[in-house]
Amino acid sequence: MKRISDYALMAEEAIRDAGVGAGTPASLYGPIDYAMEAGGKRLRPVLMLMAADAFGDDPEKALAPAVGIELFHNFTLLHDDVMDNSATRRGRESVMAKWDVNTAILSGDTMLTQATREISKVDDKLLRNVLDRFNAMALEVYEGQRLDMDFEKMENVSPEAYIEMIQKKTGALLGCSAAIGALIGGASDKDAEALYRFGVMLGTAFQIEDDRLDTFGDPAVFGKPIGGDIRNNKQTFLMVSALARNDEDAAALRAVIALEPSDTKVKAATRIYERMEMPAVCTKAVAEYSSAAMTALKKTSLSPEKKEAFKKLVEKLTGRKK
Repeated sequence: MKRISDYALMAEEAIRDAGVGAGTPASLYGPIDYAMEAGGKRLRPVLMLMAADAFGDDPEKALAPAVGIELFHNFTLLHDDVMDNSATRRGRESVMAKWDVNTAILSGDTMLTQATREISKVDDKLLRNVLDRFNAMALEVYEGQRLDMDFEKMENVSPEAYIEMIQKKTGALLGCSAAIGALIGGASDKDAEALYRFGVMLGTAFQIEDDRLDTFGDPAVFGKPIGGDIRNNKQTFLMVSALARNDEDAAALRAVIALEPSDTKVKAATRIYERMEMPAVCTKAVAEYSSAAMTALKKTSLSPEKKEAFKKLVEKLTGRKK
């Protein structure tokens, strides 16, 4: 097994070599190049390459599908920015802001087709299974996004409903990345399913940690202003868990949520979260879902040495500061 940074480098080089942002008209492909060069953690292709390496010792067989899974992820981000009317992405202008809404939609659609094309570059004997898993994942991501949008109009979202949403919107994509990589490496369906479960649980822990960092992270390290979720009344694990208590602090939080976006609002909500010990609640939940990921990993036929590589990925993602 390689280091996580080695898989990330492989993914970057494969994305560059695929030339997905090259072509005419430049008004269609230029925004794709802009979106993909923005970087990011490349978590999904890294997980796919790791899984292919773990089960087959040849991660290069998964390079094209790894590009495809990252294209799919970034396609959803272009469309998310349209739905959220977001002017920034990864510390710079979103495609929607730099070009326009129609460009973000059409270039995003193009990325989806490119993603399917790259995902399909597997052995014929795997093609049906891989595409079935990819399509099932895509539907879950769309369902999760719809739930996320629905939650914006709801006063009471239970922690259980929130977990269901992020397991669809975030977890399913990580799970699919791991499962497809495992299949490419030669894993059995049983092993692929266990690794899918690993990815879903890891994605759940990852999102809860992301929610915590948006309020309690270091802005110099996190890469974006702290408190954005509070300003926008975004349903997060902190918010739904706090409101579910239905006590005086929860009532105070509801009053703060009703305020217009401002630094004062962010500070007030943060103080309430601190009083309710929400950082510790998040940390506990992250630990629980990380443990669930490791339980799923233990059910695979991987050697202890190879399982250790995935354990390091869990620790890296759930102990991060950005």
